[in-house]
Amino acid sequence: METMSTSIGSYAPDFELPGTDHTVHHLTRYLEKFRAVGVVIICNHCPYVRLYVDRLQQIQADFQDQGFTLVAINGNDEQRYPEDGFEPMKAFAAEQQLNFPYLRDITQDVVRSFGAKHTPEVYLLDRLGIIRYQGAIDDNPQNPQAVERDYFRWAIEQLLEDKEISVNSTESVGCSVKWRR
Repeated sequence: METMSTSIGSYAPDFELPGTDHTVHHLTRYLEKFRAVGVVIICNHCPYVRLYVDRLQQIQADFQDQGFTLVAINGNDEQRYPEDGFEPMKAFAAEQQLNFPYLRDITQDVVRSFGAKHTPEVYLLDRLGIIRYQGAIDDNPQNPQAVERDYFRWAIEQLLEDKEISVNSTESVGCSVKWRR
């Protein structure tokens, strides 16, 4: 499946997607309300996502009062991976006690437009919707205590301080996005 890959410095693809909270979420509304929006491509079954859930929740907690929000999007093919369907997403969100919205991209258009290759993969958008960082959350999925490069957190801090982001792109690590055939 070909992805379109939105590059650093380009506008992020707009979206209007249903969330596990039974509401429709619009990127435009987030951009009106927050100085920075983190979009993370995740799914329910990926072991890498499960390794990162606590770190993502901590990032949301640490930055939410500074004009940042995190939004998770699942675009995996639920025909081949039923555990990534909308009902299992609701159970995952409740089980993990997610402190950020979890959205369903059933057409895969948004995930494809971002150019996501892995779960998890993060994108940091400024208030204009321009992608300022793309890639990995940090450099150590297996051991949060051994992280040496906290890429996503650093990018958020720099953006919120109106500084240039020193590392604006890294290779994400995780499971492949499960595209429809």
